[in-house]
Amino acid sequence: MAMIILIVIIAVLVLSTGYVVRQQHVAVIERLGKFHGFAGPGFHVKFPFIDVTRDVSLMTEDEHMTFDAKTSDNVTIELDVSIQYHVDYGDVEKGADSGVYRSFYTLQDPVGQMQDYLADALRSQIPARTLDEVFSEKDAIAHAIDEVVAAKMLDYGYVLVTTLITRIKLPKEVQESMNHIIASKNNLESATNDANAAKAKTVIAAQAKAEAMAAEGKGIADQRVAIARGIKDSIDTIRESGVTEEEANRLFEFTQWTDMMNNYAASGKATTVLLPEDFDQSGVFKSIVAGKKAGEK
Repeated sequence: MAMIILIVIIAVLVLSTGYVVRQQHVAVIERLGKFHGFAGPGFHVKFPFIDVTRDVSLMTEDEHMTFDAKTSDNVTIELDVSIQYHVDYGDVEKGADSGVYRSFYTLQDPVGQMQDYLADALRSQIPARTLDEVFSEKDAIAHAIDEVVAAKMLDYGYVLVTTLITRIKLPKEVQESMNHIIASKNNLESATNDANAAKAKTVIAAQAKAEAMAAEGKGIADQRVAIARGIKDSIDTIRESGVTEEEANRLFEFTQWTDMMNNYAASGKATTVLLPEDFDQSGVFKSIVAGKKAGEK
């Protein structure tokens, strides 16, 4: 029985003497309630019942927080903020002057303290901006509050890795109003584009029509010039045959009249030609007869 008791006592002493510190952790050693030092990852031995070890994580932590703020145009918004932080372990060898020491012995609720600092920093940034500016300058706001809070938390032994504004939530009525404004703006742009397209189409059609009319007019003018030249050449040819100028004119009129009647008849349509009652006494008839005689001559 005595042997068993001795073995139990030895086992308790061994278990209370040795301890293991995990990777990315550090152990704070207190001897008789007073800070004594740190122990890094691995197996260590302590004085039983005299030394007490407390585990401190050096890994980066992630916290999500929500804040309310009012913009300069009196819109109350809700912001979701994400922060990443860790204990300042870069100067562990300094002992009581290290970041690990300050993080363990200075703040009881570091997350709550960071939340207060963030809320204060946000409420100094958001009221200076309109709602549109908050959306467009979201990263700048996050960077500004990160600098302020990071400097303060470093005094407590915490390194603020980054601060992100992950979401900006608007009141329902404001969101509906913004959606309506955006929809109206898009409709206005669409109507403007349609009107500009129709205007361009009309202008192009008018330009094409003007060019076509100009080309048609030039064609008619060229045609009339060609006809006039042809008439002149015909009259000159007739004059060279020995007839008088009056007879040449009569013959030309007669030729035009007969050509017109032949074309009229060749159209193949049922037509009726009306002649004046005194056709045989009219100038047209006399011109025809004179032209016929000139032609025979």
